[in-house]
Amino acid sequence: MKIIGAGFGRTGTMSLKTALETLGFTPCHHMSEIFTQPRQIDLWARVGTDDPPDWSEVFADYPATTDFPGCIFWRELLEENPDAKVILTLRDPDSWYTSVMDTIYQFAKSVPWWLRVVPAFARHLRTVDRLVWQGVFDGRIEDAEHAKTVYEQHNQAVVAGVDPQQLLVFRVGEGWEPLCRFLSVPVPEGPFPRLNDTKRIRRMLTAMRTVSVLIWVVLVGVGWIVLF
Repeated sequence: MKIIGAGFGRTGTMSLKTALETLGFTPCHHMSEIFTQPRQIDLWARVGTDDPPDWSEVFADYPATTDFPGCIFWRELLEENPDAKVILTLRDPDSWYTSVMDTIYQFAKSVPWWLRVVPAFARHLRTVDRLVWQGVFDGRIEDAEHAKTVYEQHNQAVVAGVDPQQLLVFRVGEGWEPLCRFLSVPVPEGPFPRLNDTKRIRRMLTAMRTVSVLIWVVLVGVGWIVLF
């Protein structure tokens, strides 16, 4: 692994993923990869259990990672890849917390029953809950002050624990120049990717709720047919 993204989710990690892939560090691992790669569900389900994870297997073919759940294990990844560069994406704690509660946590709470009975998806939800909501935030993500304290302590630990020569503290609004300078690569043509995946997540939430209503309508309709 060449690049370890240590920033929490909702700090511009999807934009960073796209930027790194544009620069040739592809594919870049991100929570979204787990949804599209069934093998990733199985690998991450074993992380944090009794057996030490085989990180070379978890991140096979991934030269870079960002977002949850990889950012949780930045120390372990750096120990296994001592020459890797670390990128800590930052965001104002208040706006970060608001974004988490309006998107990824809302998604986790709103997953309907018909998705929770899909074995692979249910396993992924349990893994995210164990590693992120319970593991990182101690089951207290709804406590805003606690969550923001965890966020700030994580960022401080990264800054304190990584050689300054290996670390880039980065806000995606800074654009290509600091990132490319840090990675010693040319600045590409075109604007830095600014992906607003808040809209994407909200569309997914709306779609899930719509499907849930339709399923209940169908079930009620079938029930009436059976009865009458």
